[in-house]
Amino acid sequence: MDTTRHPHAPSAWPDLDPAAAPADPLTQFASWMADVVSAGLPEPTAMVLATVSASGVPRARTVLLKEHGPAGFVFYTNRTSAKGQALAANPRACLLFPWHAMQRQAIVEGGVTQLSREESEPYFHSRPRGSQLGAWASRQSSVLASRDELDDRHAELERRWPEGTIVPMPDFWGGYRVVPEIVEFWQGRVNRLHDRLRYRRDGQRWIIERLAP
Repeated sequence: MDTTRHPHAPSAWPDLDPAAAPADPLTQFASWMADVVSAGLPEPTAMVLATVSASGVPRARTVLLKEHGPAGFVFYTNRTSAKGQALAANPRACLLFPWHAMQRQAIVEGGVTQLSREESEPYFHSRPRGSQLGAWASRQSSVLASRDELDDRHAELERRWPEGTIVPMPDFWGGYRVVPEIVEFWQGRVNRLHDRLRYRRDGQRWIIERLAP
């Protein structure tokens, strides 16, 4: 990453010092997320989700982080999608938060657990009505004969659940939680001598290590 072309100079941020870092990565992540939101970056919660299929094929795509805290990092999707199938076969993932304009990125690696229907429904019903219908209309990752096929399905669902009625959450849709085992924070520095701080879980504690850039 070129650290000379962005509005936030690398020198504007404090060094990532293992001795001064929080004891757990979730505290550090929350601090950085607050910085990103305060800076007004577009889509601050956008993250690249990487999975590996049952046949060992890696795949990455952008999804939105909906919750983060001591329990992990939560996102929602169609469980029959390519990523849903990959997570069913190999429930591990890597998340990348590419905050280029802030000269920062965070990487999370860990196991993945499914949220229950009871845990997923509150978020589903908080979504805009169009997004709720869209979750039903899109058989995610399947081949479409045309755009009309998708639009016709959406229109049919609008008639099935007219304005004022509750759209139920599909059985094939829900949340996932990435439980972190490794979290790395990358901070841009001049001359490509960047700061990299890695948290590595060891039982109930975190080991903090500085990595070479």
